[in-house]
Amino acid sequence: MTSGTIIRQEAAPLRQRVVEIMRQEILDDVLHPGDRLLENTLCERYGVSRTVIREALRQLESERLITMLPNRGPIVTVLTVEDIEALYEVRRALEGLVGELFAERASQAQVAALREHFASMGDSYLRGTLESRGIAKDEFYRLLLDGAQNPVLTADLSGIHTRIGILRHYAFLDADRVALSMQELSRIVHAATELRDPVLARQACEEHIRGAGRLAILEYRKHVAANGTERDAS
Repeated sequence: MTSGTIIRQEAAPLRQRVVEIMRQEILDDVLHPGDRLLENTLCERYGVSRTVIREALRQLESERLITMLPNRGPIVTVLTVEDIEALYEVRRALEGLVGELFAERASQAQVAALREHFASMGDSYLRGTLESRGIAKDEFYRLLLDGAQNPVLTADLSGIHTRIGILRHYAFLDADRVALSMQELSRIVHAATELRDPVLARQACEEHIRGAGRLAILEYRKHVAANGTERDAS
């Protein structure tokens, strides 16, 4: 495990700060799938007590980013191909519903906001950096969810997005995939904001996630083959 961030004692509740930092390190593949998370090492890494670390680990376990193994303790969750397929099946269904509801419910202001953001994605997403692509895509989904006007759907998708966060960045690395993704997003925007067609909007969203799922499985297999799944986080 590389040296980490010492958290200032006065900054926010310590447990939440540790959770946020560890979550991001998992999603950024700083903490790798299969890495053991030893309490004493984590205490030194973040400069906090065992109590704080244990509370943070429980939170991340509830998000399924960490798995508790008998006689071994916590590790960064290792997804199988079957796990990824299942997650993307659910994501495809939920995001299809988001597109459908946006087309039915979004106000003119919400429609305009989505169109305006998509127009800006030529720079931030298509020709952007890894970081700006992630930010732009997150904002696209936020606006789409706002227009769908279903808080339960928003909460459920938040959990899915967290679990597949480590896989999402693969889609931002390849210029060809980014260009294809931009075309798919264009079809979503067209169906949901111009046609206001719930059926076509659902289909466009589902097709986008179907392609993302295929890429996630392909890249995850490459990643596991190159790096393995069992690492010691000490």
